[in-house]
Amino acid sequence: MSFTEKDIKQIEAKGLTVQQVESQIELFKNGIPFTNIAEAATIGDGIISLNAKCINEAIEHFETKKNNISLLKFVPASGAATRMFKFLFQFIKEYNPNQESLNAFINKKNLRDLALFLVGLEKFPFYNQVIEHLKTKSIDFDSLSSGDKALHFVNAMLDENQLNFGNSPKGLLPFHKYKSSHISTAFEEHLYEAAIYASDHNKAELHFTISERHKDKFTEEFRRIEEYVEDNTGVSFNISFSYQHQSTDTIAVTLNDEPFREDDGSLLFRPSGHGALLKNLNALDADIIFIKNIDNVVVKQYKEEMAKYKKVLAGVLLKLQAKAFECLRVLDKEHISEQDFNDIETFLSNEMCIKISGEYKKYLDKYKIEYLREKLDRPIRICGMVKNEGEPGGGPFWVRDQFGNLSLQIVESAQINLKNKWQKDILTNATHFNPVDLVCGVKNYKGEKFNLENFVDQNAAFITMKTKSGKDLKALELPGLWNGSMAFWNTIFVEVPIITFNPVKTVNDLLKAPHQIQ
Repeated sequence: MSFTEKDIKQIEAKGLTVQQVESQIELFKNGIPFTNIAEAATIGDGIISLNAKCINEAIEHFETKKNNISLLKFVPASGAATRMFKFLFQFIKEYNPNQESLNAFINKKNLRDLALFLVGLEKFPFYNQVIEHLKTKSIDFDSLSSGDKALHFVNAMLDENQLNFGNSPKGLLPFHKYKSSHISTAFEEHLYEAAIYASDHNKAELHFTISERHKDKFTEEFRRIEEYVEDNTGVSFNISFSYQHQSTDTIAVTLNDEPFREDDGSLLFRPSGHGALLKNLNALDADIIFIKNIDNVVVKQYKEEMAKYKKVLAGVLLKLQAKAFECLRVLDKEHISEQDFNDIETFLSNEMCIKISGEYKKYLDKYKIEYLREKLDRPIRICGMVKNEGEPGGGPFWVRDQFGNLSLQIVESAQINLKNKWQKDILTNATHFNPVDLVCGVKNYKGEKFNLENFVDQNAAFITMKTKSGKDLKALELPGLWNGSMAFWNTIFVEVPIITFNPVKTVNDLLKAPHQIQ
């Protein structure tokens, strides 16, 4: 691949090298292998089921340890809210009240989402804000026909010269309305959550990855609510922000795998998905890191129940991590007994869900030590899993690598060859779903931070089809943050109840019980 001097300057200005870009282009040319799922992880075979005793013990363990370790909550929050309002953007584009009634339009196109939105209009947390905005424009909302009401309301929400919700960060949209008339954002709700399970000595540290252009908005929101939330929780907050690094952008190519060029001849680079956030995560320093998406929050009455399971996951992590560290210290000893080997092997198999190679028993002791150390000396993540209720996205699977080794992984449907009936059947019959509910241990047994970039499966990237200026192109997404980017971590799946998973993917999700004051 030959790049011009101008291309090379553009590549280097992004913090990339020509070699990295050439490697990305090779991925497009060679294709990315599908993930080979051997079977779905299930209760008793890759997923731990909790009983009351397990829950109480894990919570107690976490509570006794938390004041002696550093805790941090990591929240990916860079996404705009555009997709939340997809059906409303379509409504504005297609509906003409002069040509047909609103009911006729809804029935003709079978627009259930729109019908639900309009029926629940007054229950949305932004209802009064929109009505007040319409008053400033001298619009008498109550006197309008139903079609004009809907159009004016949705226009006020989405028009970029009005409230512009569609281009706002999802984390700063009105999410919940309380009886005190207080309106909270998802950003605010994450502070309340952190106060319950991610605080020590009455201090909570949170890190949000955001779009750089929205930093002032997030900072302003924190200033607006800081005193109010601290008064209500008795916890003080240290909030930090970071942005997706330009050096994680990937080159786009044409359908012929040639670099896609803009009209001015420059190369087109695109953001590479949430896998790019591994750099942000890697830059943080804490003993325990909770990871949860910005839109997965609940109103206050559900928070204790939800937080209970964050403490459970953290307790499970601390217990297993302590045992793993003790095993590694045993492997450091000058003499290791047969019993030591047996104990470590049993711990790996029974508690860490690690399948030991069939060749292992043939190894000399020094190679057994190397093998066991390599398996144990990794970051650990405990992942909450909920029962599959038909949500799109990833799930927990046993994955077989090119050498025949099995490991637990979170796999997205896009990574699976759906043309292969066997692979498709495994996916279809999976019992559990990934709600992005992780508690991570990112330090080794000597207290040193792992370099998380050493544990990525680069072959777990994604190639997607996009368009730019009406032209088709292929885009490359880095291995997802909780998919290929954590492929070589030690992974434990724990079943958690559905109350822990309440994402707001469309605006109508705000009408569900966990987002409404009862």
